[in-house]
Amino acid sequence: MFTSEINKALKVLKNEQVILYPTDTVWGIGCDATSEVAVNTIFKIKNRSESKSLIILVDGIEMLQKYISKIPNTVIDLLNNTSNPTSIIYNNPVGLAKNVVASDNTVAIRIVQNEFCKQLISAFGKPIVSTSANVSGNSTPKCFKEIDKAILDSVDYIVNLQREEVNDKSSTILKVAENGEIIVIRD
Repeated sequence: MFTSEINKALKVLKNEQVILYPTDTVWGIGCDATSEVAVNTIFKIKNRSESKSLIILVDGIEMLQKYISKIPNTVIDLLNNTSNPTSIIYNNPVGLAKNVVASDNTVAIRIVQNEFCKQLISAFGKPIVSTSANVSGNSTPKCFKEIDKAILDSVDYIVNLQREEVNDKSSTILKVAENGEIIVIRD
């Protein structure tokens, strides 16, 4: 069903370029989360300081475990039993671009639930960045038609799916403390 769009997006991601795509929350600007060059492009597009971190999307727990070596069982249980988009801030990530990792050596990662995103990430074999499709400081667009022309003009490929849908839900954000405790950042 998504084969054509996945193939077009894959070509862009593999070239360290940037896509605009629908996620399980809002429209996102995305790239290879292991490429500093691609991530830097996103910071430029959003006119955003590199000190502000970005959310990373993975297709499942198996991929998550490649980038986060220590995941408490409580987090795995939570991820297996939630139906809400949930981004979790983890300590000490490995294998990701340095500029997606916050200065305190943490990164926010979400196991994506959107079927297109899941298939795209699975086919790509690596995590992708997901940051809202707006210039830093501006409001987050709730649907495709609210995305600023400057954003549309600055990405390398716009996925041609779900352009009529309105989606204004943000992900829940949790943080895993060093002791394994789960702290709610945004509900």
